[in-house]
Amino acid sequence: MGHIFAALYYKWNIVKIIILPFGGITIFNEIINKPIKEEFMIAIMGPIFQIVFYLILVLLDINSFEYMMINKIILFINLIPIIPLDGSKIIKLIGDYVLSFNLNLNINIIISFIFLNILFFYGIYISNLSIILMSIFLFKENIKTIKNKKTIFNKFLLERTMYNFEYKKIKLIKNKNVKKMKRDYYHLFFYNHTYLKESDFLKLKFDLSYYL
Repeated sequence: MGHIFAALYYKWNIVKIIILPFGGITIFNEIINKPIKEEFMIAIMGPIFQIVFYLILVLLDINSFEYMMINKIILFINLIPIIPLDGSKIIKLIGDYVLSFNLNLNINIIISFIFLNILFFYGIYISNLSIILMSIFLFKENIKTIKNKKTIFNKFLLERTMYNFEYKKIKLIKNKNVKKMKRDYYHLFFYNHTYLKESDFLKLKFDLSYYL
């Protein structure tokens, strides 16, 4: 509900909501180059809303031990930096502020797999079938992200040619390396002894006739 309220506030397109035993996933139909601030607020509103909802029920004296434990477990699991959990989204969005999109995407996947292995083997260690099954589901989502990594990056680039983004921060790239491009930045590429706007440079890159 926190994700939904924040998404409606920023007028994001919600495709569907998947309810899972350990929470849910909200699927959006939006471009990658949305402002980091907007995506960060949508991501963090999930855990915040859960905490607020929990405190409201505590004030209403609905605070049984089972209820408290279930909420704490769900909140803890959701904040683990494993794709597609909120913890992973929050870590990635923080990384997007300082790192290039491509580098941060790769780092996010590595962090996700590290914590996924910890969660899986912990489930085996304590013989908890729920954690093991959840780890298997998350593993499938991570494999999907790895397979789509190149598509995700190309979508990030293509959006820059299709939409007129306006950013206050400017980054100069001298070696034509698009993998150094960052979110919330406008880029100038040094090409043929002159600087090209990112949209012009990327149109050359994606134009097949340019390579013929």
